[in-house]
Amino acid sequence: MITAPDAQRFLEENFAPWVLALSPSVTQCDHTGLTVDIPITDEIARIGGIVSGQVLATLADTAMVLAAGANRGEMIPVATVTLDTQFLRPGSGETVRAEAQVLRAGRSMIFARCTLTAVPANKPIAHATATFAVPG
Repeated sequence: MITAPDAQRFLEENFAPWVLALSPSVTQCDHTGLTVDIPITDEIARIGGIVSGQVLATLADTAMVLAAGANRGEMIPVATVTLDTQFLRPGSGETVRAEAQVLRAGRSMIFARCTLTAVPANKPIAHATATFAVPG
């Protein structure tokens, strides 16, 4: 089973520096899903202190990639085929929490979803779905 520290290590060793600049922290991980938090800082906000949509899409994709590995029982490289993000309300507060789950995992394709929540308000700010190809 993949633990949160295992997923964090995979993240730090395999993701681009600009993703790591968001300071993602894997806070929960098991075969049913994975949670990643990032702090809300001036660097990721646009006018009015609202978290940038590009950051939210990146966080959702990152969380779902890690959830795919957790679901498989080993961290694996995957390629994003589709990423659909719906922005529900402006994101502000202290943290953005991404909770990702795998909906279906086949040998060559993985389907996942992610809900992004602003903390401490605990209100959903975005929802995303993705399809990943498993190289092989």
